[in-house]
Amino acid sequence: MTEADAANELMRLARAIAKHDRLYHADDAPEITDQEYDALVRRNAALEEAFPHLVRDDSPSKKVGHEIAASPLSKVTHEVRMMSLDNAFDDAEVAEFVARVRRFLALGEDAPLVFTAEDKIDGLSLSLRYEQGVLVRAATRGDGQVGEDVTPNVAHIADIPQQLPDDAPEIFEVRGEVYMERAAFAELNARQEEAGGKTFANPRNAAAGSLRQKDASVTAARPLRFWAHGWGAASEVPGESQVEVMQRIAEWGIPVSPFFTRCESLEQMLAHYAKIAKQRADLPYEIDGVVYKVDRLDLQQRLGFVAKAPRWAIARKFPAERAETTLESIDIQVGRTGKLTPVGRLAPVLVGGVTVTNVTLHNRDEIERLGVRPGDRVLVQRAGDVIPQVVENLTPDAKREPFVFPDHCPECGSEAVSEEGEVDVRCTGGLICPAQRTERLKHFVSRAALDIDGLGEKTIDQFFAKGWLESPADIFRLKDRREDILALDGWKETSVDKLLASVEARREPDAARLLFGLGIRHVGAVTARDLLKYFHTLPALREVAEKARAGDEDAAGELTSIDGIGGAVVEALGDFFHEEHNRGVWDDILSEVSPPRYEVETKDSPVAGKTVVFTGKLETMSRDEAKAQAERLGAKASGSVSAKTDLLVAGPGAGSKLKKAEELGIEVIDEAGWAEIVAAAK
Repeated sequence: MTEADAANELMRLARAIAKHDRLYHADDAPEITDQEYDALVRRNAALEEAFPHLVRDDSPSKKVGHEIAASPLSKVTHEVRMMSLDNAFDDAEVAEFVARVRRFLALGEDAPLVFTAEDKIDGLSLSLRYEQGVLVRAATRGDGQVGEDVTPNVAHIADIPQQLPDDAPEIFEVRGEVYMERAAFAELNARQEEAGGKTFANPRNAAAGSLRQKDASVTAARPLRFWAHGWGAASEVPGESQVEVMQRIAEWGIPVSPFFTRCESLEQMLAHYAKIAKQRADLPYEIDGVVYKVDRLDLQQRLGFVAKAPRWAIARKFPAERAETTLESIDIQVGRTGKLTPVGRLAPVLVGGVTVTNVTLHNRDEIERLGVRPGDRVLVQRAGDVIPQVVENLTPDAKREPFVFPDHCPECGSEAVSEEGEVDVRCTGGLICPAQRTERLKHFVSRAALDIDGLGEKTIDQFFAKGWLESPADIFRLKDRREDILALDGWKETSVDKLLASVEARREPDAARLLFGLGIRHVGAVTARDLLKYFHTLPALREVAEKARAGDEDAAGELTSIDGIGGAVVEALGDFFHEEHNRGVWDDILSEVSPPRYEVETKDSPVAGKTVVFTGKLETMSRDEAKAQAERLGAKASGSVSAKTDLLVAGPGAGSKLKKAEELGIEVIDEAGWAEIVAAAK
């Protein structure tokens, strides 16, 4: 695969998975099965491993769940983030997971390493917070950081005790899955259909829809179950291993998986998967795989987490479905970055229990590669893609004219071109293109950006058509349009005042959200946070980005020294500030809002807020573990030494970085000194 092909597919995967996440986590209305979703995520991970320099800022590997949609339920911020899991799809990938854990921990092949294994139920993630043994709050996962309060609803789930025994810790959060058994699901759908109500596509949807009810009496009428698979915040952890803690949870009367077991070897892990897979069809509930976890909690702590998942756990997923249909037409959509995306319209076809009518064709190169044209029979695969992918053109030799990709934007008529090295065709109209302008405004107010309630897509389109919204700063001038808005059909004083209050509530926005909302290429939500963790203010970031664009090597080096920031981001920032109209948008919005200094809560440690570099051979831990420790202590783990480096940890064989640190007068310690800092911070 070429880099261009990889970039093309990563783009497609990121957008498709993001839409799937919204449908699954926020809307409880997935269009694909979990197996198909997982296959797409797996493909994304494989491409990112093969082409690490092409990892996108909106990569699915950096996200958990989805931000919760507008809901009558209250929002809850999780004290300990609810993570997702990485996936494996065959024995070799499970073996690599085990080997990866050993490498990270610097464990030899003969060193004992125990895992737990349990079936992965297909339900809705839930966190139960007990204080003094009493259930005080139940919350859905949401995006991992913020979920929905469903405390009154879980009172009607018999598997969830309202009180724990006296020996339970003062504070303990049980985490697990709410689910519905197959027989109960069938009965519920039969009742719903008979009453003319909504039927559900699968048991997981039914469980999620039943739990996330404003009226708890609706939940009470639904046959929901629960079992635990872990825990979150805890004043005391009642055990030193996964097995010990899960046994305690079971002793408290909370169900756990009947397949939960301890595995002392890779062979046992694989055998347990085979055992569960054999019984899967006969189980009373839906499962989609087996979860493996490192048993010892001290090793889990050392392993820590990556962007969205623990390093100490993985889900081995079950094997995706394909179907044939006809490609009836190809439409071109224009996104906020000007990208022209072809979307295939299909004759409806059932794939994995879901009716599929649309398929993404990604870009011009993908259409040429497949050779598809309207009228062709195609093989469609729903492998995690909300708009599934075409796997194969089944009628390539049919006498049909090839599809001609447009060379002008269908929205504004501007020329559409592909930059050198790019696979995407983009409209050159920029801010004169209505599709781009409105899409950028929608992105700016989205939940991941400024999260302004009341400014939905239809409202933005309406205000844009009136000439009231031309740029993000115009949103904060809507207060001067109050009477004009009131004159529009459908707007009342209450709705107008609520909208304006939502806007005013964002006068001091989170700086990282604001940066992400501006839609700078390659600056996704995670990258925006990484940049602001380092620079703290937007003016400081702009100053260094402009210097880098002007050829200042130190400025460019300072940017790339930030973990996760590469050349593509540096170039994108420089290009953004090089354009006069972008500088105008930047200055205009900052004249309307005042984002406070961006700070991240850190542990109280001697290195909190400092920049640490590791060099040489580390003998008691891997380099990855050392960097993870630094981040847990609130430090910035950089890969290069500069005048802004505060501490160099040098192991045997340290070379040029040690020399440069000594020249700059930077403090240097050895691995033992670093271990003392880590131990003192616990």
